[in-house]
Amino acid sequence: MTPEDRSLDTLATASIDAVDVQVLERLAALWDQVDPVPAGLVERIGFGITLDALHAELAELQIGSLAGVRSAESAATQTVTFSSESLTTMVTISPLGGGSVRIDGWATPGAGLVVELRSIGSSRETTADEDGRFVFDEVPHGMVRFLMRSAEGRGSIHVITPSVDI
Repeated sequence: MTPEDRSLDTLATASIDAVDVQVLERLAALWDQVDPVPAGLVERIGFGITLDALHAELAELQIGSLAGVRSAESAATQTVTFSSESLTTMVTISPLGGGSVRIDGWATPGAGLVVELRSIGSSRETTADEDGRFVFDEVPHGMVRFLMRSAEGRGSIHVITPSVDI
């Protein structure tokens, strides 16, 4: 073993000192500047990974995307349909102005269905009427998903939709 090899071995097994910490902090700052973590990524990951999703039937997005819903010049209503083996849900998103939308939904079969609207950091719940209709008013723009369950099974999620950006 050469003296250079021995010094590399010593460096590899030595404790981290103040100089090492300073180098690592500068390296972290460089990466934050060159390739930062996207804003809201940690929250979106936490939002997307929930224990409820492990036991729910996942609905599929049936109609395109919500492109344009967030646009200032777009006043058009957007309709999105989700379907699963046991449930079909259609939601209509209508701009209200001031950064919020109204969501009108219909679920089949939906009488008495409990519908939860989840967004990053908040959750709201309503019960569908005898025709399967439900409404969420003044919903702020952002990522949302719907969780649906029968009124009798309040503790368990039956169907969960993919997240959509409204």
